[in-house]
Amino acid sequence: MKFLDEAKIHLKAGDGGSGCVSFRREKYIEFGGPDGGDGGRGGNIVFKAVSNLNTLIDFRYKQHFKAQRGEDGSGKNRTGAGGEDLIIEVPVGTVILSEDKKLVIKDFTKELDSFILIHGGIGGRGNARFKSSTNQAPRKFDTGIEGEDKWIWLRLKLIADIGLVGLPNAGKSTLLKKLSNANPKIANYPFTTLKPQLGVYRSDQKDIIIADLPGLIKGAANGVGLGLNFLAHIERCRMFLHVCDVSTNNFNEIVSNYKIIRDEIKAYNPLTLKKKEIVLLSKCDLIEGKDIKEIITLLKKLTSSSIIAISSHTNLGMQELKKSCVNSI
Repeated sequence: MKFLDEAKIHLKAGDGGSGCVSFRREKYIEFGGPDGGDGGRGGNIVFKAVSNLNTLIDFRYKQHFKAQRGEDGSGKNRTGAGGEDLIIEVPVGTVILSEDKKLVIKDFTKELDSFILIHGGIGGRGNARFKSSTNQAPRKFDTGIEGEDKWIWLRLKLIADIGLVGLPNAGKSTLLKKLSNANPKIANYPFTTLKPQLGVYRSDQKDIIIADLPGLIKGAANGVGLGLNFLAHIERCRMFLHVCDVSTNNFNEIVSNYKIIRDEIKAYNPLTLKKKEIVLLSKCDLIEGKDIKEIITLLKKLTSSSIIAISSHTNLGMQELKKSCVNSI
């Protein structure tokens, strides 16, 4: 299944039914009179968060949604049936935004949370409503009020326990494959991962959802590279695994790369930096042990987070990493 985390759709609530013009004509009733019923209310459009969806791909193929119209009123003061509500299911973690993306209308963070976004139109009045002492045979009625309609944006922010962050080609996808049953694309070039990948690490105590977020680069908070499309997913993660590639053996470059990612996360949302972080020095099988110690010493000056040296190929540090993840979630 393809992953889609943003979609623009058009919604139209149901129109109200029209009122009815009718008069009584029963036998043995000397004086008739108006008995036209009211029209039914149009259906609402309701959004509901469900756990069995993890992408907005369905909204790529269908962008227009319309609720049912209310039925017209009829004689004998019968009100028309109301239109059925249209229930649209979205993944947990979906945010509904206004057309200009400036207003957050609803944020779905819990399963089965529902929200009426737009309301159906009210049904029109039948001629029985207009009867008075001076007008005993009215032929006046109301047409139903049109339902609301609007364009909105749906944006999905993945809800995961752990988010893998780091520069492109830092080894995040390989690590995800090592820790879970996910099968992400792995290659020796930047931006191999173009969409978030989810995997589940199953320990004896609990299942941990891990999200491999596409590589960020300098300027990502301003839209450079994959930019804002994937920084949004970072907000939902309970903690980060910050993967730093140390295979270059350039100490200054490694420290600079760590600061780039932290600065971009801070520029996007400073509160996100308060989440727990574990720094992973990846590809440690390619450098000497003394160099690993020197890199850890330099990074300790920048962060109080735990630092673990790992290698996805030799399993270096994997047991320590798994234990830290279980204890931190």
